[in-house]
Amino acid sequence: MNPKNNQKQVKTGSAAASPVRRQAGPPRGRSLVTSTGRNVSRGAAIRAQKRTVQDANRVASQYLDASTSGGEQPQPRRANIINDNPRLKITGLGGMDEGGAKNMMVIEYANDAIVIDCGNDLGIDLPGINYGIADTAYLDQIKNKIKAFVITHGHLDHMGALPHILSKYNVPVYGSRFTIGRVEEIFQNFGLPMPDGFELKTVIMNESTHERLKIGIFFVELLRVTHSIPGSTSIVIDTPVGRVINTGDFRLDPNPLDHERTDIERLEALGKEGVLLLMSESTTTERLGRTPSESTIEKSFIDIMDGAPGRIFVAMFSTNVNRVQMIVNSAVHHNRKIALDGRSLVSTLEMAVRNGYMKIPKGTFVPIANVASMNPQDVVVVCTGSQAEPNSALQRMSTGDHKYVKLESQDTVILSSNPIPYTGNDALIRAMVDEFMRKGVHVYRHESHALDNCGPLHVSGHASIDEYADMINMVRPKFFMPIYGDFTAKKYHIDIAIEQGIPRKNTVNASNGDVIAISKDKIEVVGEVPHGTVLVDQTGAIVSTVVVKDRVLLAEEGLVAVVLTIDKKNGSLLTSPDIISRGFIYMKDNEELMNAFRTELRRAVAQRFKRIDLDRFKAELKDYVTHFLYEQTQHSPIVIPVVNIIGGRAEKPNNSMHSGGQSSGLATVEKTPEQVALEQQRRFAQMRQRLLNQDARVD
Repeated sequence: MNPKNNQKQVKTGSAAASPVRRQAGPPRGRSLVTSTGRNVSRGAAIRAQKRTVQDANRVASQYLDASTSGGEQPQPRRANIINDNPRLKITGLGGMDEGGAKNMMVIEYANDAIVIDCGNDLGIDLPGINYGIADTAYLDQIKNKIKAFVITHGHLDHMGALPHILSKYNVPVYGSRFTIGRVEEIFQNFGLPMPDGFELKTVIMNESTHERLKIGIFFVELLRVTHSIPGSTSIVIDTPVGRVINTGDFRLDPNPLDHERTDIERLEALGKEGVLLLMSESTTTERLGRTPSESTIEKSFIDIMDGAPGRIFVAMFSTNVNRVQMIVNSAVHHNRKIALDGRSLVSTLEMAVRNGYMKIPKGTFVPIANVASMNPQDVVVVCTGSQAEPNSALQRMSTGDHKYVKLESQDTVILSSNPIPYTGNDALIRAMVDEFMRKGVHVYRHESHALDNCGPLHVSGHASIDEYADMINMVRPKFFMPIYGDFTAKKYHIDIAIEQGIPRKNTVNASNGDVIAISKDKIEVVGEVPHGTVLVDQTGAIVSTVVVKDRVLLAEEGLVAVVLTIDKKNGSLLTSPDIISRGFIYMKDNEELMNAFRTELRRAVAQRFKRIDLDRFKAELKDYVTHFLYEQTQHSPIVIPVVNIIGGRAEKPNNSMHSGGQSSGLATVEKTPEQVALEQQRRFAQMRQRLLNQDARVD
């Protein structure tokens, strides 16, 4: 449903409904003083309903797919008119807005294209929506060009959409050993079946040896960088126009726990050879200085374990393997066992141990089911839920719903993370901390670590301003384009680049869908391709934005269904109007309103049913109810009119018992119209009674 069309229908309905009100009320355009003392015109009611629909459109339209733009007009498909002269084209289908979510970029030259990253957006706050992924309408247009997907690292915002998207193109996925392990993991855990004939094809590249693989017309190299997950890489692409570097997410940690430092030497060597374009992530371009080293926080865990009187629970991101290794080291130091809780955490660590990314002494882990029977001084629980995600392990512990663990007053909880930017998780985390505090649990958070008299508990996986400047100085690109951030973060990044000597005319702050054309001497935005967000629910199924809009309307205003049973012969009501309310008002507390509502419905039927056709009557009834309810309550719920017509022609006798011209010996009696009508009324009364007995909220 196009929202614009929906608004047109509202206008048409209001005009059609006006005769109903004019027959028994004030002239059209004048207001009506209701029993509640409000003075509301029909126009005001319709405008209020229109505003409600527009508000729902606005919420849902933040995540439109590529078929619409702003919920109004079809988005122009300009890809077909873009100049295809021999220029390198770069298009961000995700990651260029929205705080760097659902990251996906397309690199094209002539008849070859590669896709960098294929992530999801976990920060979408819409009813029933789990995450969003980039709309692939443009990839469908260039399907024959696509040679591969190349993934920078194994976080979901960079590779979580692969199970939804990769099967449409059936090309290999390139990445580091750990990243490919994560890709295989999410395909194994994906809840929906893959299309027939699809086979996951992966290519592991060594990020430490500078190997270069030919993919179509491009040569691709992975370059090791430090982030908050092993196997993180920058991607170096040699194109016919020049060299392009996508940094991926990075920081310049001089002393990471796994000793996997960013390959500064290689970056400097590439800079000396010449780099045409640097695309650098922009997540934290507003943070001054340098990001502290990951190694600085291990002592904090040791110190807390020294003084903790009971069990210790540490919540963190499931992919932060280095952080888990720190907890393991600290627990072993204190002769404590470790229990893991959280499916994603267990799955990721199994893969990390299998591939040699963690060193775990034998006998360190115990099942989570054993925790309740263990001495509190002997156990550390490492779990998911640092962002207070619904149904995560730590969230269930805070509410007392965990199957194996009941928190006690001497337990200690450590939140080893910060709220993810742009997600609004702050309030959820605060509410979870409140539950811990009520139980007398000791809580340590990174943002309040000084107040809690402990050391830092979290280190960002992203660079700070000085490191972003260092990256630009090492690479010394001719052109610069910030990526993976919102417009403001990228604007600050451009300011950093200009301070490092990059001319402003050689920078671009692109949005999702912008096509950036690059020659040896020029970078410019030359067009726009279809782009947007596809919404996914908890099962992995795609959800239409039209459905989401209805959910928003239901959440904000509720629903009212009106069921009328009308005698076709004389146009009168056979039963009192049935009114069903969901999320609007509690009808038993509003008997006066309900009685007035039924009176209005009876009047509407008496005045209009016999004069117009059924479809028009339903449209007028819907608008009439909308006006009445807004007059009385100042709210505009979704209105669903149901009209049952009873009576009509006599039914033909059923001759199915006769065959071959032989009589069965049973007489068939034709019913009179009055008998047919009475029988229909009886059947409907039975159905109505069953309906009304199902839910006490039906008046």
